[in-house]
Amino acid sequence: MNFNSIIGHDFIKKQIENAINNQRFLHANIILGEDGIGKSVIAKEIGLKILNKQTYKKYIDLIEYKGSKKKIGIDEVRSLIEKVYKKPFQGNNKVIIIYNAHNMTQEAQNAFLKTIEEPPLGVYIILLCENLNNLLETIVSRCEIYRLHKLNKNEIRSFIEVNYPELIEKKHNLDNLIAFSDGIPGRIDKILKDEDFNILRNNIMDILLELNNNDKEKVLSFGNLIIEKIKFWEDIMEIFLYYIRDVLVYKETGSNEFIINLDKFINIKHLAEVFSYNKLNNIVNIIKDTNIKINKNVNTKLLIDSMLINMQEV
Repeated sequence: MNFNSIIGHDFIKKQIENAINNQRFLHANIILGEDGIGKSVIAKEIGLKILNKQTYKKYIDLIEYKGSKKKIGIDEVRSLIEKVYKKPFQGNNKVIIIYNAHNMTQEAQNAFLKTIEEPPLGVYIILLCENLNNLLETIVSRCEIYRLHKLNKNEIRSFIEVNYPELIEKKHNLDNLIAFSDGIPGRIDKILKDEDFNILRNNIMDILLELNNNDKEKVLSFGNLIIEKIKFWEDIMEIFLYYIRDVLVYKETGSNEFIINLDKFINIKHLAEVFSYNKLNNIVNIIKDTNIKINKNVNTKLLIDSMLINMQEV
């Protein structure tokens, strides 16, 4: 693997490669972008270049810390700091990649600050981050920031051609996939490989279609389904919001040109006809409010039932 094999992000790749080649790559870095945008692919390629390796596999001096998607606490960071200060086993360099760095608690970030400020010679720290606002300014100010942006349609098409050539051979219609990706390669992987994700998409569309009816019992029956999948809450919330986004776009434009969930276009068109702007915006607010409360460990069953009834009644 090399930077040329990574599709998209050309400016950032060139910037990083030049920095490494000219020994100007900083010891503390943040790669910023949405989930699935390609942060870890670029970070691993950086690691290979710094360690002078040609192919990606497990290297003892390339440490990938895949922290929790919920919280990275001070004990985890202290354990990581110990690894930072151990000498490289081969050569003079070591690369530490921290996934979900935005989930480090403030206490954990404060504990990590000195390591970010003055890492041992030859140690390169790469924080993979989705939300810069979750990081302390003292951390951010000491890092070089590389912002990854969504791929354009041609780049997404190339990603599919390279990673899923069988779809090209079968003359698969790629338009729906490209639209669904919304410029994020990881969304292609998810819809093609994750059966649970596709079931969730169908279930959530069923919920939205049912909201316009007055059958509260039927709507509440979906609550158990969501509870069963609550560990995928971030996916559930994202699917809801992407559907609502599409309905709003269609109401505004009357066109499917900017629809992300093209495979659900008939349902989206129907929802646009039966839901008012006010109801759609209220549903978005209810979902976001539910997300805040779920992260505060409020009674989940009560919370989901309340969300569904409120969505039906607004």
